Amino acid sequence: MEDLERLVAIEEIKTLKARYWRGVDTKDLDMLRGVFSENAEIDFRSDGFDSGAGPDVLPDAETFAKHTLAMLEGVVTMHHGHVPDIAFVSAEEAIGFWPMEDHLWVEAERSKLPFRRLNGYGHYYDRYVKTSNGWRISATTLKRVHVETI
Repeated sequence: MEDLERLVAIEEIKTLKARYWRGVDTKDLDMLRGVFSENAEIDFRSDGFDSGAGPDVLPDAETFAKHTLAMLEGVVTMHHGHVPDIAFVSAEEAIGFWPMEDHLWVEAERSKLPFRRLNGYGHYYDRYVKTSNGWRISATTLKRVHVETI
């Protein structure tokens, strides 16, 4: 992989991850689903809190996107990813490490979440694959290192 190709791919992957967070924060099902590859592995078992709203390992991206947005109904969210470390396994596969912070404000009484506010800090560990539609997340794991709830 040439240097210019690598830089372009890194920027495409950064944009992809930004779309992931924007899809969650704007509750855009199509955008959120669209960032994943067909057989994506999504594992939030180590995310630092039990949402009480269902499984933390989802069988596919469609289920993950629908479950996540249903769980966040009536919740305002703001996600931040910082200083990614992206490395290439090949020209079609990459891995990424993203320090993250998120804020959740529960506004609806009907929410199943066991808190009114959450501040979370941690890391995403991602795998990416280049498809005919561009880069997609093929696996993601969130590991929180600190969670504050009210």
